[in-house]
Amino acid sequence: MASRRALTFIVLMFVVGLNLRPAMSSVAPLLTRLQEMAGLSPAAAGILTTLPVLFLGLSAPLAPLLAKQIGSERALSTALLLLTCGLIIRGLPLPGVLFIGSAMAGSAIGIGGTLLPALVKRELPESADVLTGLYTMALCFGGALGAGLSVPLMHWLGSWQLSLMSWSLLALFALALWLTNAPGTQSTPQHPPISSSLSQLLRKPLTWHVMLFMGIQSSMAYIVFGWLPTLLVYRGYDEASAGWTMAVSIMCQLGSALSAPWLARLSSDQRPALLLAMLSTALGLWMLLTASLTWKWPGAVLLGIGQGGSFSLALSLLVLRTANSRLAGQLSGLVQGGGYTLAALGPFGVGLMLQAGAEIVHITWLLILMIAFCCGFALLAGRNRWLDDQSGELLVHRL
Repeated sequence: MASRRALTFIVLMFVVGLNLRPAMSSVAPLLTRLQEMAGLSPAAAGILTTLPVLFLGLSAPLAPLLAKQIGSERALSTALLLLTCGLIIRGLPLPGVLFIGSAMAGSAIGIGGTLLPALVKRELPESADVLTGLYTMALCFGGALGAGLSVPLMHWLGSWQLSLMSWSLLALFALALWLTNAPGTQSTPQHPPISSSLSQLLRKPLTWHVMLFMGIQSSMAYIVFGWLPTLLVYRGYDEASAGWTMAVSIMCQLGSALSAPWLARLSSDQRPALLLAMLSTALGLWMLLTASLTWKWPGAVLLGIGQGGSFSLALSLLVLRTANSRLAGQLSGLVQGGGYTLAALGPFGVGLMLQAGAEIVHITWLLILMIAFCCGFALLAGRNRWLDDQSGELLVHRL
């Protein structure tokens, strides 16, 4: 029964994870067309790509509170329902709904993405870091589907609105599967009363190190989700080619998303793995945005390997840096809330730069500078330290 429960949870985790990226990656290949047909300026397009990330960050801290009130399983059901509604609404032919639906989808993703790492820690604590890699692989695969199929779906269905709306079917399937198979709460040994709070977590430098690493690498990811196809179109690609280039990059995240936590598990120090992932990201961006077009595919592969590895490792830090699922949930809400709110500045900033007439080379160097800062926080967050509140006091253990 235990193995069946574990297998069921892994399938559910994968299907839910599959739904937490198409809402964002499906917009990017259509962004140039949206600017033309909906009359969006680069700044307005920047707001459109920023809204899901911003509301993701704002809603993430609410996930532990919602889970405490109605339970983690019902909270995740609520998130999937909100995601389904948001994806439907953003495709309706009404003024402003594109922005409203995107905000709703971002809120749902923030809640779901915060709850799942804590559920992984609760259900399969010994394999939490490796399963986080599998969960990240599902995120990457969903992102690749959104990027690669948006333009073909637009041609097949006849409009960009229906293309965007079609992703609600995948979310509805995940909701139905979760409602019928969600795991119940297992009886576990009781922990001592919790004295840790958000203010206590914020007083620990380790929390900030993980949060800032999460925020900067996520900002890079959402700049790619939101703007890479548009930047490639500026370089001379057509819409479909730009979308598939991003899809290939995201597909390459699958392998590194799954393998990075496993490789990092071989050592108590995650710093080498984190730095290697960031270096791969930097090389990939440089090849795609400034090098000759002949470097397109190597650049897409390196970017995918780097971003898949860095995001998977960032999520792994949420479980590696905490002693129990309760604390993992608290850290997850705080880190993802603060990190994704910070990450929202990235897509909006790129939109403002394009509005001001910035060239792609200037944007590229800004991204490289962001990666350099991210490496600094990787060196701090990657050390073998973890938070523990079992004694009733929030402590940082280190080796």
